Amino acid sequence: MIAAPTGVDPIDALALWSGAVIAVSGGLALVWRATRSFRRIGGKVENFVDDWQGTDPRPGVPGRLGVMSRLGAIEDRLARVEHELQPNSGSSLRDAVDRVDERTRHFTPDGRT
Repeated sequence: MIAAPTGVDPIDALALWSGAVIAVSGGLALVWRATRSFRRIGGKVENFVDDWQGTDPRPGVPGRLGVMSRLGAIEDRLARVEHELQPNSGSSLRDAVDRVDERTRHFTPDGRT
């Protein structure tokens, strides 16, 4: 409900302008709150993209490799570990364990390990 005019023009104008300022301020506050969640989501998306692509080094902060580069390094390490677990030309860990097993087989009465 709108109040009736007072009959004093400056007071009526002041009341009108005060209402307009309050309405605009309230609208801006609502817009600010609504966009705050979008800004938070945008920041999280930016962090995800930085983690995925990696970051270049800058003064005081070391660079980081991206996800695909890190996955490639993990696959290389895993391939080296798998190489050691398979018998090959005699240089793998598996070959060394087999040699030790063969040498110690005669220490048991039935010849089994």
